[in-house]
Amino acid sequence: MKLQFTKMHGLGNDFIVIDAISQPTSLTSLDPTTIRRLADRHFGIGFDQLLIVEQAREGGDFRYRIFNADGGEVEQCGNGARCFARFVRDYSLTDKNTIRVETARGIITPTIENNGEVSVNMGIPRFDPAQIPFITQQRALTYPLHINDREIKISVVSMGNPHAVQIVSDIDSAPVTSEGPFIESHPLFPEKVNAGYMQIVDRTHIRLRVFERGVGETLACGTGACAAVVCGIARGLLDPEVQVAMRGGYLRICWEGENHPVWMTGSAVTVFEGTIDL
Repeated sequence: MKLQFTKMHGLGNDFIVIDAISQPTSLTSLDPTTIRRLADRHFGIGFDQLLIVEQAREGGDFRYRIFNADGGEVEQCGNGARCFARFVRDYSLTDKNTIRVETARGIITPTIENNGEVSVNMGIPRFDPAQIPFITQQRALTYPLHINDREIKISVVSMGNPHAVQIVSDIDSAPVTSEGPFIESHPLFPEKVNAGYMQIVDRTHIRLRVFERGVGETLACGTGACAAVVCGIARGLLDPEVQVAMRGGYLRICWEGENHPVWMTGSAVTVFEGTIDL
């Protein structure tokens, strides 16, 4: 079976996008073993996530499915959402600038701006531990978490996927790759978690690194940027509009507070097209 794909990235967080509308694709041919092989940067194509464009089922314009490099399906991906929007517009699957996209956690509405960037309504963040999910007795702004014989302080939130955010003084020396895997698989997160490390520069600027669930550290994480800003605002440390600097580039995140959606704006870039024999 030959599979056509498009390689894209959002701030270095890279994807292959598969059009399963014009090119009907059975997901049985994209089992976790095949996805892991395609994700391998030496023996496959190489990517952080696989994005699949499908026909809508519940009143949206499209359906959007996301698979991590380890083959597991996940609920949401902010950088992927921007690439998804650019893909369906650039490949003439729609002529709309604003589209309604069904995800595993509800509808998102990406908008392609006049300058080519994409803004995405990422929905209302969820702080209820049961909705994240996070095992604790009651909701709080921060929680202690024991990792490798030391205690860290985290904020937890769901942006359609679970995030644990901690504040560090220096992002460059933060133990992202050594500590991140232990946070990701901590037993208090029954569905695992994305581990974010946030350095606050000032009330409108942060630096961020994220160890992503099922992937490892990526150059950028859209939902991670939303989660970090939301947690910072909830703790009274950030203003409603924040620029997030990640290793792959910058995002602008806006949040007016609880019960309001988070807006994310940034770039989405097509790298190349290809065909691979499965």
